[in-house]
Amino acid sequence: MEELLSGRLPFPPVVLGIAGCSGSGKTTLAAELARTLDGIHFPLDHYYRDLSHMPPQDRAQQNFDDPALIESSLLIAHVASLARGEAIERPLYDFSTHTRVAGRTETIHPRAYLLVEGLFTLIYPDLVPLFQLKVYVETPDEVCFERRVRRDVVERGRTRESVLTQYEATVRPSSLTWVRPSAGNADLVVDGTGALDWKVERVLTELRQRGYG
Repeated sequence: MEELLSGRLPFPPVVLGIAGCSGSGKTTLAAELARTLDGIHFPLDHYYRDLSHMPPQDRAQQNFDDPALIESSLLIAHVASLARGEAIERPLYDFSTHTRVAGRTETIHPRAYLLVEGLFTLIYPDLVPLFQLKVYVETPDEVCFERRVRRDVVERGRTRESVLTQYEATVRPSSLTWVRPSAGNADLVVDGTGALDWKVERVLTELRQRGYG
């Protein structure tokens, strides 16, 4: 009862790390697992560094496919807190201006499952040990690119040519340097072109086999 009154869970949450290239399907998988497990979908994107000290034109020129643009120390501290059953104050990030919303945060309370998801989920040496299960979504480059084109053209009003330019300049080089090698840290690799319910079942089966289901 004392733990419940203090706002802590009476048991440690199960923490999953889900990684993959841009367009791999990792976000869709993490969101569906969070829904199925009644857990928290926890994207790394909230932890992009605040660039308010830069002129707006300089902010837009930053390489957001570089893991250095993530404030990994704060991310790791927050995941560790949630893994202990403690609530956190997560930063609010404004992607239109590449800045954090000044003076505001979002309170995140722990649940039984925490699904940490992003390009760089499996690369930070101090983050990886916090996961009870590490999942990598393996998807061919051509599929990732076409998915990214559909998203950016439909949702963000961009042209296919501009998406291709960015993909070749930063997205694919980052995937080759950072993201794809991080698959070596995964406990489970799933096919990003497979059906969503099949991928979810693969993860749930692995959790059960490890005693976390």
